[in-house]
Amino acid sequence: MAASCRAGGTVGRRDTECILEPLSLPESPGDVAAVQSSPDVPCIFCQECYLLAEQNQLLKHMIIEHKLVIADVKLVADFRRYILYWKKRFAEQPITDFCSVIRTNSEASLEEQDNYFLLCDVLPEDRLLREQLQQKRLREILEQQQRERDDTSFHSVCMFCDQEFTGNRSVLLNHMAREHAFNIGLPDNIVNCYEFLAVLQGKLNNLQCLYCEKVFRDKNTLKDHMRKKQHRRINAKNKEYDKFYIINYLEFGKSWEEVQSEDDRELLDNLEEDWSDWEEHPVCAVCLFCEQQADTTEKLYLHMQKSHGFDFPKIKSEHGLNFYQQVKLLNFIRREIHHFRCYNCQEKFQSKGGLISHMEETKHVTFLPARSTWDQPQYYFPTYENDTLLCTLSDTEDLITEGQSEDIPVISEDISNLKALKQSSILNQLLYKENKS
Repeated sequence: MAASCRAGGTVGRRDTECILEPLSLPESPGDVAAVQSSPDVPCIFCQECYLLAEQNQLLKHMIIEHKLVIADVKLVADFRRYILYWKKRFAEQPITDFCSVIRTNSEASLEEQDNYFLLCDVLPEDRLLREQLQQKRLREILEQQQRERDDTSFHSVCMFCDQEFTGNRSVLLNHMAREHAFNIGLPDNIVNCYEFLAVLQGKLNNLQCLYCEKVFRDKNTLKDHMRKKQHRRINAKNKEYDKFYIINYLEFGKSWEEVQSEDDRELLDNLEEDWSDWEEHPVCAVCLFCEQQADTTEKLYLHMQKSHGFDFPKIKSEHGLNFYQQVKLLNFIRREIHHFRCYNCQEKFQSKGGLISHMEETKHVTFLPARSTWDQPQYYFPTYENDTLLCTLSDTEDLITEGQSEDIPVISEDISNLKALKQSSILNQLLYKENKS
């Protein structure tokens, strides 16, 4: 609700918060000075004040009462500073010096016509102000992110299993991604992590699905829903989460979706250019046996070989694994490790550390069990929904080895003469050989 900033009574106390003179606003947008902290944002034209959380109410008031429209207000990094700046400037010069005039009902009589004023970044002064506010906000966010990255006093509880984590926030985020298939992004992409986790925990406490935000009658029903519907993730369309991701602060005047689509367009536009300096986007695949991550599969395979004695490229080659067999093998190993069970001797342990120590000491990590144990249809399904390692597997079936014939018959797709196609079909030759034998 609006609060008039007039003297007298309790309103007189708030009146001091709306006085502009002590705020020392800059003369030009090139130097956006600090302003006093206040929960109120004044109208640009009158003494009406609104709480910062009531931004939409203030915008509605300025449109109805003063005919002012602010373009792309959602992209203004600091709404209060922006309003205070223009309140001072409009007091110094006429509004028509800054705003475009939009006339409505232009074909009606003069009494029925209305003039609205559009304040937007087409005006150089407005654009410069927005850029200054954006740069200041970006500096603050990057400083906050760095503090969180360096913080070793982090303490929180997993929202799915109540396990406690201390040290660095990445430990908890990696745990939720690995053990619960809940991935909100890489730790280095997140800011204000405590607040982010509190928001998510609050939704779960209210028995609300994190993706579709539907409310359920009890915790078990909610868990079943999120598992069956694969809703153990957040909805990227929910603007509530934007402030927790660094990408939303990076470029002035653009949302993260626009930045992402622009990057995609650049890739399409530059298809004919030299790709010699192109680098793969890090895959951040996770080790089968520990929490180690690597930005390339080569590094991850080397880590598993040196640290655990598991040489996946060698196993793949020796056993002649095709793509689907590789998928089933990795999902089988992931599942056994998740259950703290040795995939070779089936002995079960109380902790993952105890399991890995056993497997490395007995060399059970090196040898695979019988193919019938893991080459099963159930292992087509990933143990972890976000297992990036599965996306990096390659198929060797199409590679022609020495001594293998390259004379592979290809049947034409032209079936206009079906009778002739049947007579010349390779199947006739196979049937002839079968009957002859």
